[in-house]
Amino acid sequence: MLSNPWKPNPWFESIAVAQKRARKNLPKSVYGALVAGSERGQTVTDNQAAFAELGLAPHVAGHRTEREMATTVMGQHLDLPVLISPTGVQAVHPDAEVGMAKAAAARGTVMCLSNFASRSIEEVAAANPATFFQMYWTGDRQVMIERMDRARRAGAKGLIATLDWSFSMGRDWGSPEIPEKVDLHAALRLAPEVLRRPRWLYSFARSGSLPDLTAPNLAAPGQEKGPTFFGAYYEWMNTPPPTWEDVEWMRREWGGPFMLKGVCRIDDALRAVDAGVTALSVSNHGGNNLDGTPATIRVLPAIADRVGNQVEVLLDGGIRRGSDVVKALALGARAVMIGRASLWGLAANGQAGVENVLDILRSGIGSALLGMGVPSIGELRPEHLVIPEGFTRTLGAPVEAPELVR
Repeated sequence: MLSNPWKPNPWFESIAVAQKRARKNLPKSVYGALVAGSERGQTVTDNQAAFAELGLAPHVAGHRTEREMATTVMGQHLDLPVLISPTGVQAVHPDAEVGMAKAAAARGTVMCLSNFASRSIEEVAAANPATFFQMYWTGDRQVMIERMDRARRAGAKGLIATLDWSFSMGRDWGSPEIPEKVDLHAALRLAPEVLRRPRWLYSFARSGSLPDLTAPNLAAPGQEKGPTFFGAYYEWMNTPPPTWEDVEWMRREWGGPFMLKGVCRIDDALRAVDAGVTALSVSNHGGNNLDGTPATIRVLPAIADRVGNQVEVLLDGGIRRGSDVVKALALGARAVMIGRASLWGLAANGQAGVENVLDILRSGIGSALLGMGVPSIGELRPEHLVIPEGFTRTLGAPVEAPELVR
């Protein structure tokens, strides 16, 4: 039987194609919110460009048939070294965070849920028992305790504290409009761009719901509805920035595996170790924080060299293919987290699209391992890469006493 030429093939062969489909499927402002970086976009661009500066050093013969990709992160087994990064409000598709979680479970990896998500921790942890819950430093300590208790009761296996957020809104190309809520007024205002994407509109109509821009995980005890995005932003603005003592308090209050996300400096990594974290993620918030921050892959080696034997070191920012994952692991990461790549998969084809993205990364990791003659991700080292002079950046190296310098 001939296939219907008017029905697009739901499968895609690269994350670049997933991005193109996401752009085709989504209303302009929704897609703009996914790709946006702060100010001129220097950091979001460098996050990807830096990977292209790194080369691979292949062998021509003597390859091994096995290609082991499994690892553990904060006590959870992963079939491949890729986690779903916590990203807020995944209402780019009716499947949303639940579909993302099911895709991660189907491919044997961890779902990290933002507390700005559009689906509850209870729904997501039920869809994927290997779920980490992410929190910003917002609200007073009692509010944070209540949110941690809720995540613990729901079955979250670890907590992620994201502190690399200063909400830099200025973008040289303009910021996409985010409505306070999807009501009749917002629908009429956004109608021209939404009507240009009838397939996207139909997918929500068929699901019987509209995109939800509220944050149920920020709801007060006894309430179902959480604040809107701007309500959450107001809470953040009125919360004093955390100290290192606050980080240690949060880790102690959680009482289980704890990751600090947003580390770019050696001195911060050392303070994180002192605070007792289980893991840290070398991250610049996907280029959405301070523009001009170096790409995460540039600052990873110095941090991994200094603290990698004391805590688990992960990386997020700029991962678009399996070879990028291999490069990060060779430079000291235990695993990586993907944000935009998984969102593009979700926008392109829902849960199946996210599974497609994870399959692409698995295939790319396998190809790179095979070509370099490395049977396991645990054996990856810097010598497997071609690293140009001046590639790395070392931020916050402590000034040591002369007698300690060797």
